[in-house]
Amino acid sequence: MTHGKNDAQPCCPKFNPEPWDGRTLEWKNKPFILRTTPQIFHMPLLPLYARTVARMWERTRGAGAALPEADFLLLAHDPSPWKSELYMATATEVPGERNVTLSGTFFCRVFDGPYRGVPKWIREVNGQVAGQGRRVLKYYIYFTTCPKCARIYGHNYSIVLAETQ
Repeated sequence: MTHGKNDAQPCCPKFNPEPWDGRTLEWKNKPFILRTTPQIFHMPLLPLYARTVARMWERTRGAGAALPEADFLLLAHDPSPWKSELYMATATEVPGERNVTLSGTFFCRVFDGPYRGVPKWIREVNGQVAGQGRRVLKYYIYFTTCPKCARIYGHNYSIVLAETQ
């Protein structure tokens, strides 16, 4: 998940939005590791964010808990304007990491655009969930590729996962 000398080579797999858009996921004790990273007014500090993700990936792979590339999932949740929680899906627990599980019903929508679109996307998802007679408990965002790979592929897909009730 790192770029080599040739930045034209993608490090992130190409993302297919079709299986995700409009889908509802039911999770029961889905395993993740959790780390936090600082941010400023919900804007990630990219070098720290990238370093945190790289360390999570290294630890997950080293423990033999990495999911296949097709199932890779990294969720971001912002409990405050100053901190982001990063959840990396794992196959099993990772020793020495904060292992957590997520359970619940998650409505997914895929968007293609820059990070600054997140507030608009959340409003749109909130309206859709309300239209289903449900309410949102918590939002997670899955940024499907790093910024360099988004430029290579010509798409900057993000998934809003709304935990609903």
